[in-house]
Amino acid sequence: MDLSADYKERTYRRLTAPEGLFTFETRVKETDLFVAASRDLRQRALDAILFHRRHLESYIALHRDFLTSFTPVPFDPLAPEIARVMMKAAAAAGVGPMASVAGAVAEFVGRDLRMEAEEVIVENGGDIYIDCRRGVTVGIFAGKSPLSGRVAIDIEPDRMPLGVCTSSATVGPSVSFGKADAVCILSPSAALADAAASAVGNVVQSPRDVRGALGLAQGIKGVTGAVIVIGETLGVWGDVVLRQ
Repeated sequence: MDLSADYKERTYRRLTAPEGLFTFETRVKETDLFVAASRDLRQRALDAILFHRRHLESYIALHRDFLTSFTPVPFDPLAPEIARVMMKAAAAAGVGPMASVAGAVAEFVGRDLRMEAEEVIVENGGDIYIDCRRGVTVGIFAGKSPLSGRVAIDIEPDRMPLGVCTSSATVGPSVSFGKADAVCILSPSAALADAAASAVGNVVQSPRDVRGALGLAQGIKGVTGAVIVIGETLGVWGDVVLRQ
């Protein structure tokens, strides 16, 4: 199985510098992580990526529908843990399991690193797993929208660990059937946040769809907040503290 993809510089990472944390990037094929942690865990992060990718790739080699389906696949209790988490996230959001892969990898690597560091942030192509002892502000990059870079989400430590995942029809390589500049979903599970961001993003064709899309996010069990940006329109639902 070849999951490799051409590398694209993550220019928005130049704006990310959490104070007092050691930062580095680690890449294996299309898994491209930016990590901030209270210790230098570069090798540990690489080991974690390889471990979880190996399990996922081995499963996909025997279950091609897991890779190609745009709808949930039947739950397999014998699948590796990361695949099981992705299946559950996909079922909750009504999408294919690979819609949750970036968030799932960020979450699983982040959980591994958290065992060796007091604070960890793992970002994987715009999908973020956060577990820190301090408040964290996450900016929303929304392509050419005039709101891009002008809106951010404040997250307090009592809400962590937390997944903050973004889907966009105008930025990045993710598949979206909608037209939103950014759909940002919050959930304790980064895998679920990623899957839900895809599901919600798929229904946003115009600013008129924002209210209904927020309702869809609200109906996905485990989702705690949503922010939608399309052009000059901003929609917010749930436990979201915005900063402008």
